[in-house]
Amino acid sequence: MKRILVTGGAGFIGSHLCGKLLDMGHEVICLDNYFTGSKRNIVHLLDNPYFELIRHDVTMPLFVETDEIYNLACPASPVHYQYNGIKTIKTSVMGAINTLGLAKRTKSKVLQASTSEIYGDPEVHPQHEGYWGNVNPLGPRACYDEGKRCAETLFMNYHEQNKVRIKIARIFNTYGPKMNANDGRVVSNFIVQALKGNDITIYGDGTHTRSFQYIDDLLDGFVKLMDTPDSFIGPVNLGNPVEFTIRSLAEMVIEMTGSKSKIIYLPLPQDDPKQRKPDISLAKKELNWAPTVDLETGLARTIEYFSKTI
Repeated sequence: MKRILVTGGAGFIGSHLCGKLLDMGHEVICLDNYFTGSKRNIVHLLDNPYFELIRHDVTMPLFVETDEIYNLACPASPVHYQYNGIKTIKTSVMGAINTLGLAKRTKSKVLQASTSEIYGDPEVHPQHEGYWGNVNPLGPRACYDEGKRCAETLFMNYHEQNKVRIKIARIFNTYGPKMNANDGRVVSNFIVQALKGNDITIYGDGTHTRSFQYIDDLLDGFVKLMDTPDSFIGPVNLGNPVEFTIRSLAEMVIEMTGSKSKIIYLPLPQDDPKQRKPDISLAKKELNWAPTVDLETGLARTIEYFSKTI
C-alpha cells in the first residue's frame, strides 16, 4: 500500500483517479480548494478508511507524508481558467513549486498533469512531444497555456538540480461522467444542450478538429506512466489519436440523445486551436498504452450520467 496525494482530487479527473487508486489498494489523500472541484464528486469515498480529504489551496505550502503525488490542481476549461487568469497561473506555477518541494522533502515520485494546450494552435499535426508549440503568451488562453509550460520547466529543473523523481503527462481532451455541466467544454456543452433541447452552439464553422479520450483510458495511462522506471520522465502525450470534426461530434450527440436541438454557429474565440490530435507513439513504446474506449461507447456512458444529473 502506497500513500498517494492527489491535488485537485475533487475535480473531474482527480475524483476518478482517487477512486481508481483506492480500488488498487492504496491510501489516498485528496486535496482540493473546490474552486472548480466539488465535494459531490468524492462524497461516495468518504466512508473509506483509506481515504482522507483535505481542503487546501495548492498555492500555499502543504506538509503531509507521501510516497507518490499526482499534481492535477488547476482549472482546465476556458470558462474557468479565464475567470481569474492570475489565480490560474498562480495555481500552475506555485502549485508546481509546492508539490515539488513536498516531493523533494519526502522523496516522493511526482506526476505533473500537463496539457495539450502547451502546443497552442499547432503548426505540426499530429502533435508529438518534441514539438515546441505555437502559443500566444499574451492572449486570453495564456494564463493556462503558459502556466502549464512553466510548470513543466519547474519539474525539469527540480529533477536536474534536486534529483526529484518526476513524470510529465500531456493530457489531450478528456471526457466522461462527473464533468461539470457548466465548464464550457465541448463534450459536456453538446450533451447538456441536447438533453435540454437547446440549440447546440459550435464556435467556428465546425470543421476544426479534436480528439476525444474517455476518462478510463487516461487513468490507465497515468498509472502506467507513474510505474515506469525513474529514467523515463516524459513528457508523454496521453490522448486518443482518432480525430473528429466538431460538427460531426455535435451530430453524433444529437443522434444518440434523440434530441430535436438545432446546430448554430458562433465566432471562433481568439487563439482557439484549429486542430488537435496526439501522436502517441511514445506512450505505446514506453507505457505499452493506447486508448481502448471508442467515442460512441464513451459518449453513451457520459450521456447516461448527465441524463441523471441535470
